[in-house]
Amino acid sequence: MVSEKSRLNIFGAATRIQPSEQRAALLSFAFLFLVMFSYQVLKPIRDAMGTVYGVDKLEHLFTATFVGTLLVAPIYAWIASRVKLQTLLPGVYGFLVINILIFYALFEADPESRMLAAAFYVWLSVANMFVISVFWSFMSDVWAKDQSKRLFGFIAAGGSVGAAVGPAITASVVTIVGTGSMMLLSALGFGITIFLTRLLMREKAAHGPNDAGKQATTLNRRLGANPFAGFSLILKSPYLLLIGVFILFMTWISTIVYFQQSEFISKAFASKEERTQAFAVVELIVNVGAIAIQLFGTSRLVSRFGVTAGLLFNPILMCLAFIAVAFSPVLLVLMSVQVIRRISEYAIARPSREMLFTVVDQEQKYKAKSVIDTVIYRFGDLSAAWAQAGLASIGWGVAAVALLGAAVAAIWSTVAFALGRRFERIRSDQTDTAHVK
Repeated sequence: MVSEKSRLNIFGAATRIQPSEQRAALLSFAFLFLVMFSYQVLKPIRDAMGTVYGVDKLEHLFTATFVGTLLVAPIYAWIASRVKLQTLLPGVYGFLVINILIFYALFEADPESRMLAAAFYVWLSVANMFVISVFWSFMSDVWAKDQSKRLFGFIAAGGSVGAAVGPAITASVVTIVGTGSMMLLSALGFGITIFLTRLLMREKAAHGPNDAGKQATTLNRRLGANPFAGFSLILKSPYLLLIGVFILFMTWISTIVYFQQSEFISKAFASKEERTQAFAVVELIVNVGAIAIQLFGTSRLVSRFGVTAGLLFNPILMCLAFIAVAFSPVLLVLMSVQVIRRISEYAIARPSREMLFTVVDQEQKYKAKSVIDTVIYRFGDLSAAWAQAGLASIGWGVAAVALLGAAVAAIWSTVAFALGRRFERIRSDQTDTAHVK
């Protein structure tokens, strides 16, 4: 029989998690599992609702999403200035549960409403960005920069497991139980995250500010009172601006692929349930492919080659992938590119870019990061969506758009390199300062 201590040692050796970190790391893993599981149960429904509204009008939904995000960002910052972080964090997930239950009731009353489908699409597109951004802000406030290289890949794997299980369940049972039951399941998952938030806050409070490797911050405080501080902080910081530009290019790439995917699936499948199932299958393949890399590869890759390499991997890969699509613009190749892009993003790029926020202060973590992850992200969606519509109106096909995507990815790679180098300089400066103290 293998003892409990031996199992913990094997687990620690495989994941590079130290014994004192294992409880908090597993809670973080479970937290992101439930966040992504609950979101991914809803995401195929959202994508199917987009086709109900009209694939040829998706740019309108992207516009509404950007406007909604622009309105919500200062409201979130205003609330953050009036309640303590220890109340704000679980409150975000509680508010989300209430919203899901409201949409469930509305769909039960009018399941075929085109405008309700559009409202749900926009609401989830706005809400998911804040929910995920708040989670990673919390993680960068719990784990220090040196820990993030070892742990963020493992924590991100929790999201991939949840994102694999969610669409797997949706694809298997949505045609039997209907979309309403899936919404209730999502609400249950988000409800459990409220409890996990409390447990992780206790874990953070149990470590003093002088503990080695820990973030010397407290959640027993409010953020600054200016609701637009997130915008001003970005404008004042070349580092945060560079992160914003990186996110902008990333969203342009993902939106180009998403539009092409939606068009192909809309033509290939007739009913809303079949389209939901097709989107769910894509999600399943993507997240299963990312799990093994996140669990056992991300920490080793980033520790060995650095955050700069982690940021560079996805842009270079997408440049090559778009060239492949340009030469062979068919459904199989396009779907393969989508799968490859998202696996590399979830397994390597996402943990790498979340590490960037471990070297900034608490207000930048929660306010500036929120603006970058929501407003700038959705502006990228919006601008790419309308650009896509404009290119389609002048006759650009899949191959031509793919070549444009390759050029954007090439520029994105230069931004990734500059951002990674700046992170390493800031990290080195902070380490030197700490040693002097």
